[in-house]
Amino acid sequence: MTYIITGLAPEPFAHLVSASDEQLSLLGAVRVTATTKPGFPCRITLEDAEPGERLILLNHVSHDVATPYRSAYAIYVRERAAAPAVYRGETPPVFAGRPIALRGFDNDGMLKAASLAPPGEADAKTRALFEMPEVAYIHAHNAAHGCFAARIDRA
Repeated sequence: MTYIITGLAPEPFAHLVSASDEQLSLLGAVRVTATTKPGFPCRITLEDAEPGERLILLNHVSHDVATPYRSAYAIYVRERAAAPAVYRGETPPVFAGRPIALRGFDNDGMLKAASLAPPGEADAKTRALFEMPEVAYIHAHNAAHGCFAARIDRA
């Protein structure tokens, strides 16, 4: 089973780029500058930002479903991110070197299976989850920090 991983669309975050620090604060967001790589994973480009690059850190509803599995947490988006990254049948750079928690959901947004992928195993673990017919899509999260990494769909 092959799959597709797509970064978040940049349009919902575009207004944040021109916002002042005070306006961001009112929205519960902050502007940050990457100090290390890895360490500041952009959810649009699915790459870690380069040191010195500016990002917005904000709360994001990643699983907007009417089930107990609705989820929101902090994510980074690069200020200059122009288009969502797309990876077909391969994992994005932002998965490299990190343990990834994979959560398989059915079409109703209910959790059906989960797996922990040590660094380098996200591809195999993703394929294994999609062998289960009840898994319609997967949400990937950074296992240590818990933040949403990407949605994975059947291709």
